[in-house]
Amino acid sequence: MKDYVHRELEEEVMAIGGHYTFTDEVRLSFGESEVLYLKGYALFDSTCCGASGCGYALVQGFVAHWKFRKDGDGYFVSRVKPIKDPDIRRQISRLIKEKELVQQIRFV
Repeated sequence: MKDYVHRELEEEVMAIGGHYTFTDEVRLSFGESEVLYLKGYALFDSTCCGASGCGYALVQGFVAHWKFRKDGDGYFVSRVKPIKDPDIRRQISRLIKEKELVQQIRFV
């Protein structure tokens, strides 16, 4: 299990070749469980080789305890179980692709 801290959405994070933004926190039903993932986009607009971008989902894991406490900065914290099984990752990726317009799906 690991803690996931619910940060502010819609904040641009600058990177060397552009920026990225998380736009949504999504809870997706999966059997008897829920999967938590972040949806966002990245824009590569300050690179030397042209501009580009992509939509992505960053899967945090199965929700074990939703917003069960706040951290020292006042952000809610949820407890999640990372998803390690390759077959389950494929099934979840397929469900996310059916629901969202994303080019990449990553599991943490």
